[in-house]
Amino acid sequence: MLNNKANGRSMTATVNADPGRQRMRTALFLAAAMAATVGSALAFQHLGGYIPCKLCLEQRTPYYIGVPLMLLAAAASTLRAPAWLTRGLLAVGGLLMVYGVYLGVYHSGVEWAWWPGPTDCAAAAGPVDTGGKGVLDALDRFVPPSCDKAAVRILGLSLAGWNAIASFALAVIAFRGAFARD
Repeated sequence: MLNNKANGRSMTATVNADPGRQRMRTALFLAAAMAATVGSALAFQHLGGYIPCKLCLEQRTPYYIGVPLMLLAAAASTLRAPAWLTRGLLAVGGLLMVYGVYLGVYHSGVEWAWWPGPTDCAAAAGPVDTGGKGVLDALDRFVPPSCDKAAVRILGLSLAGWNAIASFALAVIAFRGAFARD
């Protein structure tokens, strides 16, 4: 490792301190992490057979907006757009994840009966394939979920609780990337 003793910093630290590259990496990480998070929810739905409730679907919105936004932030950084643009996009991504924290905490609170949920909360996954049978026959097999019942708990937390944790971590990363010193 080469040291530049004149200014007290190593050359390695100076080379790795390119803020544009760091913001680009942060944006790409956030895009991948957001896609993995919402992809997990989609896997629980389509592979695991868990029908999402209205609040479950609403919790996906910050991710659906955030993934392309973070890809845009990465592209802006790669194309050497003004730093304020990339920083702004990362900050908006952070705000989206703060909204995701709110949605996850709200849904978790509804599941734990800490506060009431929406009165219109039932399955919102679209039409159910009845396999050629009537709707009444399908009701025995498909029970629309309610927002106040956790479909699954992993280590004591529902998917809404895990979403709140993931959203919080992603918000911290996004804000750190947006407000890091150059």
